[in-house]
Amino acid sequence: MKQTWFGRCIFVGWYCEKGSCKFCYRSTTSHKKKHAVKSRRSMASMITDAVIGKNLGWKFEYLTGGYSNWDINDIVEIAKNISNVYEDKIWINLGVLDSSDMEKLKPYVKGICASIETVDEKLHNKLCPDKPIKPYSDMLKLAKEKGFKTSITIVIGLGEDKKDIDSLFNFIQEHKLDRITFYALKPVKGTEFEKTKSPSIEYYSWWIKETRKRFPKLEIIAGLTPKKVDYVKEILKAGATAITKFPAVRLFGSEKAELIEKMAREAGKEFVGTLTKLPKIDWNKKVDKLSLDKELKEKIKVKLRLYLKKMKGN
Repeated sequence: MKQTWFGRCIFVGWYCEKGSCKFCYRSTTSHKKKHAVKSRRSMASMITDAVIGKNLGWKFEYLTGGYSNWDINDIVEIAKNISNVYEDKIWINLGVLDSSDMEKLKPYVKGICASIETVDEKLHNKLCPDKPIKPYSDMLKLAKEKGFKTSITIVIGLGEDKKDIDSLFNFIQEHKLDRITFYALKPVKGTEFEKTKSPSIEYYSWWIKETRKRFPKLEIIAGLTPKKVDYVKEILKAGATAITKFPAVRLFGSEKAELIEKMAREAGKEFVGTLTKLPKIDWNKKVDKLSLDKELKEKIKVKLRLYLKKMKGN
């Protein structure tokens, strides 16, 4: 039986220097008012996410967040700490990186992801006016030369057409990608897509199915939304390797979490890890084993207690 899993992203912060992608919540006035310039998460909070994910069997999707939210040396430190927790190199998706950035990250990072969103260049330039494709394309090629794995994110439902799949296939082939993460558009209030419907299950699955047929060995990750977990079976049967984009802490042990695991089994997959049952482990000992200073460990333990209390109460 083939395995599938939940991939967890860890955000470094909520502020985005660009803040102009037409479909993204970071472009809304309300978000910009709520999250000040350089709004960042604490190191303890990010490491707590990693500790929970590691011990619940959630694979690490990528380190991400608003564009230009941290200095590269800070990013290296975050990547180092999360890699330490997972006992493995990680993926990152943090904008355009240059050669110097990549060299600094290489001890802790195995893969670099680019948020392409759509390969239709005309549509991309309209929706993401401050985030052209070419710098990302150049970055992916450079990353490959340096020995990193590479990936892109694609959002389905932005106005693309089925005929655009040939352009997607060309992009995957040209850049020798190892992975792709599909997301279904989630209409956000305050954006020009707020009255647009999310793509149908059939349409979303079609992109996954066709991509799987064309690239049998490509790792395909498919994003969910809390309102639409009922299509897990369809997207796994269509060819998705695993799922992501589910508020696993907030909805841990919920009916939706149980449904995800159930539908994975119905799709003929072994679901690795758990979204429903907390393991009986000494969480403090897990933190104590980490190569971190004592003060940071104590902050992580405080965060862990808060997170676990919330998860137990779901």
